[in-house]
Amino acid sequence: MTAPLALDPARTALVLIDLMDRIVALPLEPRKGAEVLTAAEELAAAFRAAGALVVLVRVERPGVAEQPPGSGLADGLARDGDVEIVKRTIGAFQGTGLDDRLRRHGVTTLVFGGIATNLGVESTARAAGDLGYDLVFVEDAMAALTGAEHEASVRLDFPRLGTVVRTDEVRFVAGRAEG
Repeated sequence: MTAPLALDPARTALVLIDLMDRIVALPLEPRKGAEVLTAAEELAAAFRAAGALVVLVRVERPGVAEQPPGSGLADGLARDGDVEIVKRTIGAFQGTGLDDRLRRHGVTTLVFGGIATNLGVESTARAAGDLGYDLVFVEDAMAALTGAEHEASVRLDFPRLGTVVRTDEVRFVAGRAEG
């Protein structure tokens, strides 16, 4: 990042992808799922304190009577006022009403974290970019099944779609967020 990124909490949402026990428990790289969850929880607390929207996305397998154990959001992640989205595809926009909900809140910028970097996060971000949202990616609040997949998204794809930052670069100052 070459210049400070100023984010308006009234127009920004944190979008956290698939932070569910069964996904957080997978062998992930370049960091463990528990580390991603901790970073995501810190981001969510900062966004809530600044009055910014927090969107929690989880996946359900379509066409099955019962979801596998660990399919709910990680314990303690959700808070009153958060938006929970259930997706049945890799990305979070298809058939979920996410775009409508974000627009009703006046959101124009999305800040991403979650699992897996190159699947749910990237798919959702690409759709968001197509819909005209500004995109920010918090690199240390994400992981993938392999380090190479994570790095390809973070180093090659995400800089073409938006801005890549680290958790400690996201700050809220005087009612505004800076990354």
